Amino acid sequence: MNWDVLLDFSPLADNGDKLLTAFWATIRISLTVAVLSLLIGTLITAMRVSPIRVLRIAGGFYVNTLRNTPLTLVLLFCSLGLSDTLKFKISGTSTVNFFWLAVIGMSFYTAAFIAESLRAGINTVPMGQAEAARAIGLTFTQSLRMVIMPQAFRAVVAPLGSVMIAMIKNTTVVLVASYYEAASLMKDMFEQYGATLPIFIGFAVGFMCLTLPTGFFFGWLAKRMQVAR
Repeated sequence: MNWDVLLDFSPLADNGDKLLTAFWATIRISLTVAVLSLLIGTLITAMRVSPIRVLRIAGGFYVNTLRNTPLTLVLLFCSLGLSDTLKFKISGTSTVNFFWLAVIGMSFYTAAFIAESLRAGINTVPMGQAEAARAIGLTFTQSLRMVIMPQAFRAVVAPLGSVMIAMIKNTTVVLVASYYEAASLMKDMFEQYGATLPIFIGFAVGFMCLTLPTGFFFGWLAKRMQVAR
């Protein structure tokens, strides 16, 4: 066994610029998905607790379907179903189009998990809060927006952080949507240099540099916004 080749870190050094570009692509898609999935997840949560039965059923169907569907299939649907079959194009530039197809797939997928976390947060809000909101004349939408949701968000900061960390790691799957990011570069380097330990370590450290600060931030935020019961 040639240990010099297996422990050679020169491929990482030789591809430094590509590594930075690839991880920037991962950061860019992660930030975009985080914002969009939070918005979609909040909307789905509102549907799931709505007094309108049709909206509750639709929200439950959405969450149960997306949570039990592999992300790979969701991204394949976006890249093959939306793009190739339905000819859905966001931009004439292929890289931009692939980026937004990956964002759409990951955002709707991640939103299902955010919706479940937020619904659990709503369950921690005392019933008296909603009753008091109705007593002063607030509508369901107003009480949800001004009374219930703010408290629910504060209660589930830590679980939302776990969802975001999982989402960052799930970006390694967007290769199936033809978007080029860190995992795509790792695949190319494995094909060029072989599946060596230094390449694996380099990319593992790169993803840890993204996920660990995210975990520390949400941990700090959870303690800062903790609601005393």
